Amino acid sequence: MSSTTQAIIEASKQHPKPADKSFGYGTAGVIPDEGVRNSVALTTSPSNENRNLLDSVVYRVGLLAALRSQNLGGKTIGVMITASHNGPEDNGVKLVDPMGEMLEASWEVYATTLANADSDEVLAEEYTNLAQKLSIDIDPESAAFVRPNVVFARDTRESGPALVQALSDALEAVGANKTDYNLMTTPQLHYIVRCINTEGTPQAYGEVSEEGYYKKLAAAYNKLMRGVPSIGEVTVDCANGVGAPKLRALAAEIGESFQCNIVNDLIDEPSKLNSQCGADYVKTQQRLPPASHAAPLARCASLDGDADRLVYYFNDSDGTFRLLDGDKIATLAASFIGDLVKAAGINTKEKTDIKVGVVQTAYANGSSTSYITNHLGLPVICTPTGVKHLHHAALKFDCGVYFEANGHGTVVFSNAALQVIAEHEAESPAQATALENLQALVDLINQTVGDALSDLLLVEVILAHKRWGPKEWDATYTDLPNRLVRVEVSDRTVFKTTDAERRLLEPVGVQEKINALVGKYKQGRSFARASGTEDAVRVYSEAAERGEAEELARLVAEIVAQY
Repeated sequence: MSSTTQAIIEASKQHPKPADKSFGYGTAGVIPDEGVRNSVALTTSPSNENRNLLDSVVYRVGLLAALRSQNLGGKTIGVMITASHNGPEDNGVKLVDPMGEMLEASWEVYATTLANADSDEVLAEEYTNLAQKLSIDIDPESAAFVRPNVVFARDTRESGPALVQALSDALEAVGANKTDYNLMTTPQLHYIVRCINTEGTPQAYGEVSEEGYYKKLAAAYNKLMRGVPSIGEVTVDCANGVGAPKLRALAAEIGESFQCNIVNDLIDEPSKLNSQCGADYVKTQQRLPPASHAAPLARCASLDGDADRLVYYFNDSDGTFRLLDGDKIATLAASFIGDLVKAAGINTKEKTDIKVGVVQTAYANGSSTSYITNHLGLPVICTPTGVKHLHHAALKFDCGVYFEANGHGTVVFSNAALQVIAEHEAESPAQATALENLQALVDLINQTVGDALSDLLLVEVILAHKRWGPKEWDATYTDLPNRLVRVEVSDRTVFKTTDAERRLLEPVGVQEKINALVGKYKQGRSFARASGTEDAVRVYSEAAERGEAEELARLVAEIVAQY
């Protein structure tokens, strides 16, 4: 037995896998097969049997992160400990690949294999087998040994420090170089990983530090706001999470050109994280957070617990709550970028150097899709739910805009588009101004992953340039009334979909029943898809009238509940 495998076994004894638990890797990271949405449950009480549920997973993810780094010649891999928009009793763990993207899909099976090893010895054996399969030398004394490099961070949850220790133990066992960035938003860690791996190259992304992140975004924001009148203060609900101190630091770096009122910033009270506040609360409850107060027509925004989601909203003059979700952000961004590209003289009637497109999921409101295709004249791709699917599809465009309706998304530019933007020569002062704004926009957008702070600045810039308040933004199109229903089922795996999850293949005959119902409603649309993390099926419906949308959802849910 090698010294490395022995070290893995000894360290693993401090982080034993719970008996009779199995885990799987999905869009949310590693979760138990019967897990909760987007994370695994983990209470902070040492006496609770669930205390060790994620402890073993994080230890094993540390081993995988090291192997991933070695497989890529020592490139830096990131590990983020967070449960995003979930409650404070939950936690989760996610891996970040070298360019700041999510873990390569082919490695998900390796994560699942290590997470489910039944004993310390079996874990060491699986680790060794995987290293051999990937032709990785794990002996630190060998001349062929490539020392792995891993960086990590966590959000404000009480369980975070203990999980960081489990991760650190794994990295020490395999001789990895490691750097703890402590409290960070998830997008900040993605930024750090990309900066490290591109440092000193033509693709350099930024300064490798949290301060570098603030400086890059602040400089870009101030360039874009040069000569543009302020549209006043935006109130930002930070979900009592890590986004609060980070937004405060970012605002300080920007200066007077950015005015924000930060609410729900109680990070010293972990029990309040995402509690009756945050992007998920506002999206699902369709109302202001109880602790927030806003004058009619005042701009409001909410982050989630790790600041990778953003939604806007306002109270209309008659007191009606109006949500500006990921669909509205995507259409706003796509419209602005498309206009800048044309104004800079890059896209003309004679040529198109940068193709702008939008990526959505089945949950995108039908009115948004119609607005993008018919009004903006831009192509739309629909993908299965999950940021990894949207991000991959967005790369098919020179400039791909993607947002899930929940507010998670960003804009990505191809290398060819970046080269065109950098080298294009303006032929008039107006073109020069548009080109400068487009170049600054590239720096303002965190292309590695959906970033609520970056997206917040993007929206504020666009509204200022357009001289729009939230009401004018909302008026670009009217959402079809819609309803989302969760239906508990005994076995979600029997529900199999196609067409980007918009149609059911199995159980046989169910889709035909849904189609028959949809046909009875004006502008009707409905689909059912299995949850990725719990035994439930999500039913979504749209119709011309709210009552009809709700009725359609109820009737489809009744069909689904029979299986």
